[in-house]
Amino acid sequence: MARAHALHILVKTREQAEALKQQLAKGAKFGDLARQHSLCPSAKKGGDLGEFQRGHMVAAFDHVVFNKPTLEVHGPLKTKFGWHLIKTLSRS
Repeated sequence: MARAHALHILVKTREQAEALKQQLAKGAKFGDLARQHSLCPSAKKGGDLGEFQRGHMVAAFDHVVFNKPTLEVHGPLKTKFGWHLIKTLSRS
């Protein structure tokens, strides 16, 4: 079963996600922005979701984590939880 390790930031609006993505592009640290802005309990860990299997997350989230290039910030991605920025650290 495929596994991945990912970070994410969850916010309420696309605009907020876009603004955070711009800050990341200018060199802001993903973990710092996650701690400050993410609505997910993972915010305490800098957005770190740990390692999980394919199928463990909602389909749209899984698609990004298991198909897009690693170590890049992807999103904004909308799910039923809100808007995500996702960074996949590793995949196996």
